Amino acid sequence: MNCTYQTARISAGAKSKVKSSVQRAIRTKIVETYPLLAPHIDEIIPKKSQLDLLKLPDRVTLYALDNQPLFWQHMDDPIIPHLRVVHAFPKCFSSLGIDRGAIRFVLSGATLMAPGLTSTGGRLPDEDAQLKEGDVAVVEAEGKEEACLVGQLRMGTEEVKEKKKGVVIDMGHYLGDGLWNMTID
Repeated sequence: MNCTYQTARISAGAKSKVKSSVQRAIRTKIVETYPLLAPHIDEIIPKKSQLDLLKLPDRVTLYALDNQPLFWQHMDDPIIPHLRVVHAFPKCFSSLGIDRGAIRFVLSGATLMAPGLTSTGGRLPDEDAQLKEGDVAVVEAEGKEEACLVGQLRMGTEEVKEKKKGVVIDMGHYLGDGLWNMTID
């Protein structure tokens, strides 16, 4: 399944208000998935705020607050932060690093492959912070300050180190994609 938003514009389907009980459940799920966001959750989604749910193509749900996208989710996959949230709270997410050679491919919507992480300039987590298949990871580019991709891992970081080839992230949200350029009315 490949669900990157390579088109310049995405047209959102139905927009609806999230019930307060569902909003509490979403806040809880976010804190469970990203424990380092716990101190900032009231800043991201204040308790008295009204979260909007937007239906996007490919069975993706986008959660937005005051017309600002916050998180997205494909069917029952983990809830994934929008890059604007990642840029606001960069130390709250597990991250990987790609070498300079992989940057243009990632920013054009290509699948993230292991060589971009294992070559000189790439970065994988330390032994004590290994990520498993299915975990959500933020990808930072060598020599750049802000993250360029966020998505769900198709291969654990230990396996990436061993194999040094294969698909690492095939579904994600990257700088300049349709989700990044999307305007919500």
